[in-house]
Amino acid sequence: MINDSIINNCSSLISPDIYNYQGSFNQPLKLGIMASGNGTNFEVISQAVADGKINAKIQVLIYNNPDAKAAIRAEKWGVDAILLNHRDYKSRQKFDSKVVQILQRYDVEFVIMAGWMRLVTQVLIDAFPQRMINIHPSLLPSFKGVRAVEQALAAGVKITGCTVHLVSLEVDSGNILMQAAVPVLQEDTPETLHARIQAQEHRILPMAIALLNSTFPTQS
Repeated sequence: MINDSIINNCSSLISPDIYNYQGSFNQPLKLGIMASGNGTNFEVISQAVADGKINAKIQVLIYNNPDAKAAIRAEKWGVDAILLNHRDYKSRQKFDSKVVQILQRYDVEFVIMAGWMRLVTQVLIDAFPQRMINIHPSLLPSFKGVRAVEQALAAGVKITGCTVHLVSLEVDSGNILMQAAVPVLQEDTPETLHARIQAQEHRILPMAIALLNSTFPTQS
């Protein structure tokens, strides 16, 4: 049996190692966040901004699921939440065109896909080239696409994790910005493993945004 201290130590393997990084260079980065579910990553980003760990401002939340709890979290933080139900659009391109319109209306500089469960098209990528990031629950390039946690368990790997990467047209294939490793335990279920992976997502996503802030040329 592996004790909790070993699990915690393994779970904290993050690359690049910037645990105490403060992204306080440049001007505040104007963020647009896209979410489809509970919005826990939105919450973590909002708290990191409030705590001064990220030099950024959340301009807007876009969510595509009418039942998404992310909208409730946005209200709590005083962030405008815009529902764009993808079922109301005839094509992915038309849907993404509307997403772009909203993001540009809110003067967004960088897009964070924080639990956004939709494939993006070139329409969105072209509007924000190299300025969109996604968080994925595996150590890419392993286990791309949906049900990544279940894929890892089925493959019998001993280590998995999560990845922050730039968004590209090919699913989960953009340049990797940051990763965190998570051990897979013999008794793990999809639920228990996902919970430990999500804890690391909440650590590395704000770090990755802080890194972006130090390199992205904001306008005066």
